[in-house]
Amino acid sequence: MKENMHPELHDVKVHCACGNEFMTRSTKKELRVEICSSCHPYFTGKQRLMDTEGRVDKFNKKYAKKAAPAAPEAAPAETAPVTEA
Repeated sequence: MKENMHPELHDVKVHCACGNEFMTRSTKKELRVEICSSCHPYFTGKQRLMDTEGRVDKFNKKYAKKAAPAAPEAAPAETAPVTEA
């Protein structure tokens, strides 16, 4: 294998715009991010489902379990045809 092929990894402190800081490893000396897992709506539970076109409701209506139909009426018993020999 070639030597000195891989970049050097550093222990760096990541600074988020919300003020959160955490340690990780990177090839860069310092990382600044706009959003992290502490302030992202998906990870904090503040995300809301935006359904502007009614797709969720349309899906629920289409695939909702329908009420069971009434029991069918008993059909008269069929008799086997008589064959003469």
